[in-house]
Amino acid sequence: MFNKTVDLSMLNSDKYSMLVGKLDENINYIQDKFDVRIKVASDSLVIDSEKEENVYKAQLLFDNLIKLLKIQKNIELKDVKYSAYLINSGRTEPIADYINETILYSSMGKPIRAKTLGQKKYIDTIKENDVSFGIGPAGTGKTYLAMAMAVRAFKNKEVNRIVLTRPAVEAGENLGFLPGDLQMKVDPYLRPLYDALFEMLGHDNYDKYVEKNQIEVAPLAYMRGRTLDSSFVILDEAQNTTNEQMKMFLTRLGYGSKAIITGDITQTDLPRAKKSGLRTVLKILKDVRGIGIVYLANNDIVRHPLVQRIITAYDKYEEDLDKKED
Repeated sequence: MFNKTVDLSMLNSDKYSMLVGKLDENINYIQDKFDVRIKVASDSLVIDSEKEENVYKAQLLFDNLIKLLKIQKNIELKDVKYSAYLINSGRTEPIADYINETILYSSMGKPIRAKTLGQKKYIDTIKENDVSFGIGPAGTGKTYLAMAMAVRAFKNKEVNRIVLTRPAVEAGENLGFLPGDLQMKVDPYLRPLYDALFEMLGHDNYDKYVEKNQIEVAPLAYMRGRTLDSSFVILDEAQNTTNEQMKMFLTRLGYGSKAIITGDITQTDLPRAKKSGLRTVLKILKDVRGIGIVYLANNDIVRHPLVQRIITAYDKYEEDLDKKED
C-alpha cells in the first residue's frame, strides 16, 4: 500500500471547503478517477492506493488545485476535472502557472483570464498576430476572451476604436417578421456582444464610448466599403459568412488594427447551397504570416458542465450518421 500526505494548513476554512467541494464532490471524483482512497482531516489529507502511480497523480492534482486557489476566488468540479484530464494527458505542470495572467477586470472588479491551456494559447495567438481565428464549439470563451482583449487594447490606448460585428443570418427564424427598422431587427443577433461589453465596461461607459463612436456594434453588411484604421475588430459567428462576405471583412483592415474572427464550423445557419466563408478561409490563409489560427476543443468549454456533455453527444451522433451515409 502506498500513501502520501497533502498539507492543507495554509488554507482558510473557505478555501478548504472549495477544495473538497460541495458534499465532498471533488474528493469523491478524485477517488473514482485515480482509484485512490482519501482520508480528510482539518489540516491535511492522506491519499493511499495499491498503485504508487495513482497516489502520485492524486497528490499532483491536489497540489495543482491548491495553487489554482491562490489565483482564483473559488474552484469548481469542472476545474478538478480539467486538471485531472491534463495530468492523465501527461501535463504535470500546474495549470495555475499558465493562466495566472489577468486580461482585464470587469466593471464589477471580476478578473477575466484564461481558464484552460487552449484559451491561454488563444490569448497568446491574439497578442502575436494582427489577424487571429478562434474556432471551437459553444462555451469555449472564444468570443468573450476576444472582447476582453479588445477592451484591454482600447483601455491601454493601443487602438482608438472597437468594432464588433456578426452576420445577421436567420437561424430557423424569419428576420422579416421581427418588428421595427433594420437596426431593431438585427439587435437580437448582436445581443451577446452587447451583454459582454456591458459586463466589461459598465452601462455608463459603454454609452459614452458609443456616443463618441469609439465603440460600434453592427451587422456585417455595414462593413462594406470601409477602411478600419487603429481599430480592434471582431467578427463573431463567422461560420455564417459567405466567401464574399469573409473576403470583404478581411480587406477592411487598416493600419494599426487587429482582427479576430470567431466561429464554430459545426453550426452553420447558411442555406445548404451556400458555402461557409469560414471553412474556406481557414484553408486559404493557414500558412500566411501574421495570421494565427487556434482550434478550441470540448475540454476548453467553461460553461455549465452539461454543455460539454451535450456537445460531445452531438459530435458522436453526427459521426455515427456520417458512417451510416458512407
